[in-house]
Amino acid sequence: MAKDSIKLVANNKKARHDYFIEDTFEAGVSLHGTEVKSLRMGKCSIKESYVRIENNEMIIYGLHISPYEKGNIFNKDPLRPKKLLLHRFEINKIAGKLATQGYTIVPLQVYFKGSLVKIEIALAKGKKLYDKRQDIAKKDQKREAERDFKIKNL
Repeated sequence: MAKDSIKLVANNKKARHDYFIEDTFEAGVSLHGTEVKSLRMGKCSIKESYVRIENNEMIIYGLHISPYEKGNIFNKDPLRPKKLLLHRFEINKIAGKLATQGYTIVPLQVYFKGSLVKIEIALAKGKKLYDKRQDIAKKDQKREAERDFKIKNL
C-alpha cells in the first residue's frame, strides 16, 4: 500500500512563536460536504483558533473555513465550532496535562492525509516576552552565521 500523500492547507506559524510545543496529536475533523470542498481550494485560516474539551469531546473554535462559492443553501457558518475526532485515551491524556497550570491546546496545521482532513494540535505552554526575544536573537545569530559562511564560500 502506498504512503498517504499529505497536502498542507493552513499553517499556524504564530503558534510556534508564542508557545513551547510539548506534545503533538493528529486529529480528524467532523465537517460537512461544502466545507471539505472549500478546504480543497485552500480557503482556511487557523490563526485565531483554539481548542477546548467539553463533555469529553474536543471542539475547535475559530477555525475559519470560507463558504464554498457554488454551495448556496448547503453552506455552513464559516466559524461554527467543529468536533475533533480523537481516541478517548488521547483526550484523557490531554485533559490530564491541561489540569496542570499553564498548558493550552493550539492547532498547528490543517492538511489532507489522503482524502481525509486532519488537524495537528499541540499541547503547549505559553512563552514569556523574554523567551520570544531569545528566540528572535537566536534566529538573527543563525542568519548572520549563514550570511558570513556564504560570503566566505564565494
